Amino acid sequence: MSTPAEMKFSPEEFRALINQWPTFVAAKVSVTEIAPDWSHAVVRMELTAENANFFGTAFGGTLFSMTDPFLPILADRQLGPGYACWDKAAEIDFIRPGRSAVTARIEVGPETVEAMRIATASGQKHLRWFDIDLTDEAGEVVARLRRQLYVRRLLD
Repeated sequence: MSTPAEMKFSPEEFRALINQWPTFVAAKVSVTEIAPDWSHAVVRMELTAENANFFGTAFGGTLFSMTDPFLPILADRQLGPGYACWDKAAEIDFIRPGRSAVTARIEVGPETVEAMRIATASGQKHLRWFDIDLTDEAGEVVARLRRQLYVRRLLD
């Protein structure tokens, strides 16, 4: 049985697939965009009574989880075969209550990918922090996430 990491699919096919993931469906989270070169993804959470907290604002756990799979996937798809990419650590700073839909743009640009290739050329691990702002419909930052990505080149 193949894992999703072993499967070949386009960014658009992956977007359609992940938008059917029960975890995201239940939380009203959807992926609105994945760059054709896998350099970024845009994720949106609609605020509804089903995913609001006790006070009617965005549930912190959903805000935290809406960015969960993307850094390792974006890095993996750009690096190609022969690399291990994992989430290593994550933290969130809640800035203000989310009273509307919330959007996150997760980016792993080509310069970052090249730096990962260089840092892991001899098979050593590379840890890199990424900052991700979650913004409301007015463009105000609701939460700021920091996620640490683990990357290692797998040598034969």
